[in-house]
Amino acid sequence: MTVTAPARTSGPAAPARDPLLDNAKFLAIVLVVSGHLVEDLRDVPAAHALYFYVYLFHMPLFIVISGYLSRNFTFSAGKARKLISGLAVPYVIFEVAYSLPRWFLYGKLEISLLDPYYLTWFLMSLFLWRLSTPVWQQLRHPLVVAVGLSLLSGTSALPDELSMNRTFGLLPFYVLGLMLTPGHLEMLRGRVAAITGGAVLAAALAGAFAVHRLVPTEWIRWRHSNHQIGVDDLTGTLIRLAMLAAGFLLVLAFLALTPDRRTWFSGLGAATMYAYLLHGFAVKVTERFHDALVNPLGVAAMVALGAVLAALLCTTPVRRVFRWAVEPDVSWAFTTLRRPGQRRGRRPGRRRAELPGPYGRFPGDGAEHGEARNPG
Repeated sequence: MTVTAPARTSGPAAPARDPLLDNAKFLAIVLVVSGHLVEDLRDVPAAHALYFYVYLFHMPLFIVISGYLSRNFTFSAGKARKLISGLAVPYVIFEVAYSLPRWFLYGKLEISLLDPYYLTWFLMSLFLWRLSTPVWQQLRHPLVVAVGLSLLSGTSALPDELSMNRTFGLLPFYVLGLMLTPGHLEMLRGRVAAITGGAVLAAALAGAFAVHRLVPTEWIRWRHSNHQIGVDDLTGTLIRLAMLAAGFLLVLAFLALTPDRRTWFSGLGAATMYAYLLHGFAVKVTERFHDALVNPLGVAAMVALGAVLAALLCTTPVRRVFRWAVEPDVSWAFTTLRRPGQRRGRRPGRRRAELPGPYGRFPGDGAEHGEARNPG
């Protein structure tokens, strides 16, 4: 998640952040962290049901918000540099970082930059989705095409490289975000929308407890084809369509129930990428205590730990310590940006807020919320 850029010394003020999106991102990262902490405890029925419920919509929510905040993406120099420094470089750093524990513990070091390991799949997929943004903006019915590609991907044995199954399977959520406008978000505000959203989420929770043992969890992970999960293509296509519909509905319900005013956690919601990329190390540690935690009390403790850990990893001290990895300054690797009409070799002074990378936005970059990097 990008840190808010310093104010410009002249020119129009940067658009204000929308508290609704920051609040939604923080609440969603709490679900992500708690979900990963509970994942290894699914022998407890309640944990299995909660895991199934959360996975129906927590990553689709991040992906929809990522699409919404990518609406202004172009192949301009500034946007391309942000794509590299905000997604590609952190992907390489954490792909290596998450491979090191296996080396220390088991003496096995396996690094494949094309086959994302553990949490890094989201960075790879978001990189590819964002690159495809201009294509979707040219289509008359982009969501229909994206849903079609998602369903067709289930009929093929796609390779693990480039996280192909998830990239195609979850694509409709990104495209939905691209299609949303501030007017659509405005429709999700207000008491009636909140009551409706709460009712939908409650009904889905009850449904998850009713069917969680009947539906293989691979359907909510989007990692395999229909045949790998064990169904024919017709059945698999219908199930995938149901998963997409449930995800769409629950994302909208969650946004409708999210506070649209500034709260104590709004600022934390601007840094959810830190929590997403760093919490995996804590999850690996808690897996060592699996036997002591496989009980209702252990599940409750992990859910509470997830909320605390998510908040802690979004705080300013953590961001200062790990900014080099999550938001690396690689401006040294790029050529000097020149304004239109500027002669080569002429290097006018640039205000700090116009520099690439962590210093601020490029002129003309300003989506209303900045170009936030989400776990989405």
